[in-house]
Amino acid sequence: MLHESILSAYKVLEGAELDRETAAALLRLKGPDLLDLISLANKVRLRFAAEPHLCSIVNAKSGACPEDCRYCAQSLANDAPSEVFPLVSEETILAAAGAARENGALCFCIVTSGRGYPEENFEFRRILAAADAVRARYPDLNLGASLGNLSGATARALADHGVTFYNHNLQVNPARYGDLVATTHGAAERMETIRHLKACSVRVCSGGIFGLGESAEDRLELALALKALDVDVVPLNVLIPIPGTPLQDQDAVTMPEVAKALALFRLVLPRKVIKFAAGRETRCRDFQGLLLLSGPNGFLTGGYLTTRGRPVAEDRSLLHELGEFDAR
Repeated sequence: MLHESILSAYKVLEGAELDRETAAALLRLKGPDLLDLISLANKVRLRFAAEPHLCSIVNAKSGACPEDCRYCAQSLANDAPSEVFPLVSEETILAAAGAARENGALCFCIVTSGRGYPEENFEFRRILAAADAVRARYPDLNLGASLGNLSGATARALADHGVTFYNHNLQVNPARYGDLVATTHGAAERMETIRHLKACSVRVCSGGIFGLGESAEDRLELALALKALDVDVVPLNVLIPIPGTPLQDQDAVTMPEVAKALALFRLVLPRKVIKFAAGRETRCRDFQGLLLLSGPNGFLTGGYLTTRGRPVAEDRSLLHELGEFDAR
């Protein structure tokens, strides 16, 4: 017999919203009830968000970041070894975009370290020129960026140069951002950037990390915050503890908890793209196939910023083996 909270959550399949009381009850599920929750989340995915989304990034500027994010190897506040290099050339970005397109990625994102750029910054203008070049050469590739906080003017400039989506993760329950993520900036700034982007009709890619020390209730609050902001794509990561960062000895989140969180996000955000990102290969290992049937309809492929990913060919093979996904 299905648990009462799962029976209540089945209303999502009929187009109803998941209420907070039912969501909170789902957080307490364990054992065989968890498999029922995963099954429901997969049904919701198939009904509302079946199309698979593969995304690839280029690390266009690495390291020497003045922000103090506790999980990040690129922060100057941390002692983690990290490759440091300035903004790469336009040709390098074009080559990465071409490889992403050739490998079947639907989206390609230019990522730089740092807090963000003022509108007239020379480096920012170089990024805009690179965006123009990518759009000209690969007009069918969805172009994205992740450059830190934006003003209304810089958000508009990106939109005017063909950037169709922007990654800016909330990472955790906004009320606990200062406790779990960083003190040099706050969740309010990140949410303001998201609002600037939405005002320019740029699709927003914003999600979080599981395993920062948050509670299950914090994960629900993050999902509800993203719902309130009406973000378009939700990348969800499992913390990879990096030596030299404050979270290097953080206890690993269990795979049942990851599955429960992925399923919860699908039920709260039934029609959104939910991407399984960092930690999928290195932390989840043998559970990866099960977790991809817990609600996500896409993933980041080909590698991350300072941690390895999986070759695109292996990911495409995984999609094929899962059957219900149909890779481009």
